[in-house]
Amino acid sequence: MRFPIQMTLSLSWYLIKNKLKGRERFPLVMMLEPLHLCNLACDGCGRIREYEETIQDKMPLERCLKAVDECDAPIVSVCGGEPLIYPHIVDLVNGILDRKKHVMVCTNAIGLEKFLPKFRKTPYFTINVSMDGLAKTHDVTRGRKGLYELDLKAIRAAKAQGFRVVTNTTVYKETDVEEIEGMFEDLTAAGVDGMLVSPGYHYEAVQEDIFLNRHEIHKKFQYISKLADRYRLVNTPLYLDFLTGARQFDCTPWGNPTFNPQGWKGPCYLITDQHYQTYDELMGQTDWRKYEKREDARCANCMMHCSVEPTVVRETGKNFRDMLTMIKWNLS
Repeated sequence: MRFPIQMTLSLSWYLIKNKLKGRERFPLVMMLEPLHLCNLACDGCGRIREYEETIQDKMPLERCLKAVDECDAPIVSVCGGEPLIYPHIVDLVNGILDRKKHVMVCTNAIGLEKFLPKFRKTPYFTINVSMDGLAKTHDVTRGRKGLYELDLKAIRAAKAQGFRVVTNTTVYKETDVEEIEGMFEDLTAAGVDGMLVSPGYHYEAVQEDIFLNRHEIHKKFQYISKLADRYRLVNTPLYLDFLTGARQFDCTPWGNPTFNPQGWKGPCYLITDQHYQTYDELMGQTDWRKYEKREDARCANCMMHCSVEPTVVRETGKNFRDMLTMIKWNLS
């Protein structure tokens, strides 16, 4: 994933420190879910279904920040649920920034504009808005009419006030790739700093047949990958090669450890077998190699960015051609 220069430097130094310490596994991005409650019911969302019985649970601010310290990842992605309905969201973001970490708030942008005056404008803070197609598709998948225009309006407002804004698009079985190109055109005109696009994951809690298998993913992303020449995609070129079927990478399931009101979610952001009460328990009691090699049946069609992009980051230095590709891409 393409990072701003400050984040790239922080991540590079973090990688060097951990390599020098001889650590085999260490987090890159912490996924912090202070709640699973949401103001939408999106078709492909596994969280609101998986955590239906505990959907009203919210973590105390102090517990969130303690988990940030416990994990020690250089980047924290605040997600959910809808994080902007978390009562302490501003204090949470400020608390993470005070720890000299980079923060990404992943939002559907419904309440974004009213929060803009409360957030700090700093290179360490990024707003990540989910956008899944042009107006008709986006509104249908989110179950709210007019959401596409509302989101574009919020993005323009955030950019006008000096915030860094990226978008996150999930591709499903019925996604029209030409429509994705039209959406990229609108987002570019709105001034976004980058666009991440990834296939959806087969959440067990979602019963509808909306997710892609590997062959379907390859076919759609062979078209989408060509858009990287004209639009500012934040997918790394190596991850795009993986999505098209041109490259193969193992998974890094421990790269994005997830903490939510039930604890540390194991084994990964996408699969839930159990919740651990401490980060050390998650790392020490999980059979990581089974998931790294995708031996679990639930990993068969997983090509999500949270599983592969950490692998790209970790392995870039092992291959001179890959390293040169990444350097050129970061400077482009």
